[in-house]
Amino acid sequence: MKWSILFLSVFSVITLQAQIQAGVYHAQDSVNGLTHELKIDNSYFIHTIYSESPAAFIKTIGGFYNLENGVLKVELEFNSNYEEDTTTSVALPLEVVENGLMLAGENNLFFKKDPEFNQPLDGKWLFATRGPDEGQERRGESNSRKTMKFLSDGHFQWIAYDSETFKFSGTGGGTYTSKDGIYSESIQYFSRDNARVGAKLSFTYEIKGNDWHHKGKNSKGGPMYEIWAVRN
Repeated sequence: MKWSILFLSVFSVITLQAQIQAGVYHAQDSVNGLTHELKIDNSYFIHTIYSESPAAFIKTIGGFYNLENGVLKVELEFNSNYEEDTTTSVALPLEVVENGLMLAGENNLFFKKDPEFNQPLDGKWLFATRGPDEGQERRGESNSRKTMKFLSDGHFQWIAYDSETFKFSGTGGGTYTSKDGIYSESIQYFSRDNARVGAKLSFTYEIKGNDWHHKGKNSKGGPMYEIWAVRN
């Protein structure tokens, strides 16, 4: 499909000229009517593509990266299109420009950096266990089956995947706020059900050491208590 070709081709002809600034970046592909979103910190990279109208999830990839000879090299942990393209690593030359990143290619995408919006829950988190914390076994970094949340500059994304088999279970994302013990999110894309786009959810949260205690109601209206652990 055309979008999958675009996804890989936009990274093929650019050079990295400066250090990438951590944060969230967005680009609009007017030709295909798609939104591209980048989330980047000092070690991790996520690229997600979705349609806003009509609401539709297209693709997401992500993993730890390093810079080598002016190229951003990403060893993927997840690839929602793995069954089709079997891609496990990508090389992404980038040009850092004023206010963002330029990705040359079929449509010369310009990724504009979102304004900084620092909040208490910003960072990467791995699902650890169901609460309350009573010493039960936790799912940690060594477990290939992971659910990760990446929060930055008022945007969130969760991804459920297996980093060894590349089985992809789902993702969702959008905007969020975390203040005074209340975590609220507005869904902009959801791979499992496009009808969920636009939904607004609210939970209570508490940070205990390196853990995020997350409480509220699940999608069926039942009580939910999750514990997430900081991922470095």
